[in-house]
Amino acid sequence: MRAMTRSGTPWVRRLLGAACAALAACASPAATDDPAPRPADLLFTGGPVHTLTDAGTVSALAVRDGRIAWTGDARDADAWAGPDTRRVDLAGRALLPGFADSHIHLEGVAAQLADVDLVGTTSFAAVVERTAARAALRPAGAWILGRGWDQNDWADTAFPTHDALSAAVPDHPVLLDRIDGHALLANAAAMAAAGVDRDTTAPSGGRILRDAECAPTGVFVDDAMRLFDGLVPPPSDDLRLARLVEAVRLLNAYGLTSVHDAGTSLDAVRLFETLARRDDLTLRLHVMLRAGEPALRDPGDDLPTDDLTGQGLVKVRAIKLSADGALGSRGAALLEDYTDEPGHRGLELADRDEVLELARFAVADGWQLATHAIGDRANRVVLDAYEEALAGLPPSADPRFRVEHAQILHPDDVPRFAALGVLPSMQAQHQTSDMPWAGERLGEERLEGAYAWRSLREAGSIIPGGSDAPVEVPDPLLGLHAAVTRTDVDGHPPGGWHAEQRLTREEALRHLTTWPAHAAFDEDRLGALAPGMLADLVVLSGDPLAVPADALRALAVDMTVFDGRVVFERGAAPGRGRDAPR
Repeated sequence: MRAMTRSGTPWVRRLLGAACAALAACASPAATDDPAPRPADLLFTGGPVHTLTDAGTVSALAVRDGRIAWTGDARDADAWAGPDTRRVDLAGRALLPGFADSHIHLEGVAAQLADVDLVGTTSFAAVVERTAARAALRPAGAWILGRGWDQNDWADTAFPTHDALSAAVPDHPVLLDRIDGHALLANAAAMAAAGVDRDTTAPSGGRILRDAECAPTGVFVDDAMRLFDGLVPPPSDDLRLARLVEAVRLLNAYGLTSVHDAGTSLDAVRLFETLARRDDLTLRLHVMLRAGEPALRDPGDDLPTDDLTGQGLVKVRAIKLSADGALGSRGAALLEDYTDEPGHRGLELADRDEVLELARFAVADGWQLATHAIGDRANRVVLDAYEEALAGLPPSADPRFRVEHAQILHPDDVPRFAALGVLPSMQAQHQTSDMPWAGERLGEERLEGAYAWRSLREAGSIIPGGSDAPVEVPDPLLGLHAAVTRTDVDGHPPGGWHAEQRLTREEALRHLTTWPAHAAFDEDRLGALAPGMLADLVVLSGDPLAVPADALRALAVDMTVFDGRVVFERGAAPGRGRDAPR
């Protein structure tokens, strides 16, 4: 495998960059001992300011020129006020670092805003009804796309077949992604367009579900979904940009100021750059290029790993690989059979040799490698490959390899994450979504290693958190509630599902702030509130460290500040923001 050639040793460049950032912060005119500070742009008082630093909780914070200028006692805040300073009375509300989502699919979130929304459907009939309603608005022959169905939420939890959908929507090809993005349902028109019939063979790493007569039922799992690649006319760049702008505003309304895009194309990166240069990107992006991206194998292409725009907004320094599928569609690779499908152990999308080859490439060229692994077999394969690739590296290298999801772990593999310096990037909402049926897939014994946050913490790991949106809702507060309680939004089950694996309140906050910053090599500028750091902030309606645990789900975002600017404010006029969708 060949890579982009970049001058200098990547790890040395990163260490020098961190040192320069630290020196810049120390030399900043925002230092707390400034005898005559220039007035702040924003001044927060009247509520707890959780810095997530050694300073703990303070009562005031000042923002100037896009950075945090001062934190301290509210009695000293007047020194930072001037005629143009906007003073924000928190009135008991909490001020925190802006939220980060360490695993999201930004274009997926953008596309979902235009597709048929199937999240929350409680029957296949509801899926058909919503899809038919959208098709009625489109000309015959136009493709209908949707996402969000989950057969586990229906009275009949078997995978659907296409018959009712094909009867209701005969004149439009339809592709409906399962909520996890690892399976889709196609109607007869879509299968005909793809040339799929009973003689079609599933590609390696995929499954075509079939009826008793071996005809496709319409459900295609993991790599079998690729049979439909290239059939749907792509949206124009202008449309993609418009959808991305809407998605960014939505994420700001959820309090998000940075995200890690978990597997995208160089083409999408160029759109992100365009948004940044137009001042429409009010998020910081840590981008993971898909492992199959041609630019990674083209020795003539020079792609920097650092800031692409010069604005600290779009960074490309990671690669995303998938080792298995998802648990809900029985694609997660397990060490033993699925309890509810004897003889089946999931799908291996990348074997040990493939992971090892890419890991060695990443080590040699200074990339961070993030590998999707859900099942216990996939996690072991990835950890084995990482261990071999990382052997002999000096501590200064600090590649921060990641495993995305790490949902089902064999107990023997839990301590290996911290020992290898590998980050388990996990999404708390997956636990609350999967808990009603995870026991059926795994059996009770394997649940010991399911969504094992506390076990990983006790073994020494930090856990960057996120949503995996559009798989889950990109709402950090839902993740916060799930991490602390291990219950759904209605408080079920009482006491929490395997409550021994809960995170503490502070851990849950770090899971969405400081730990994602570390996972993106950004801990010197993001994830905490200290003078010199970037002024990415969120104001919550209450204090997440003080309200009862069951009240965490009722918290709301009142204000989001990005780069020192208010980009969302609840109840504000249209020019100032919009209400968050809660």
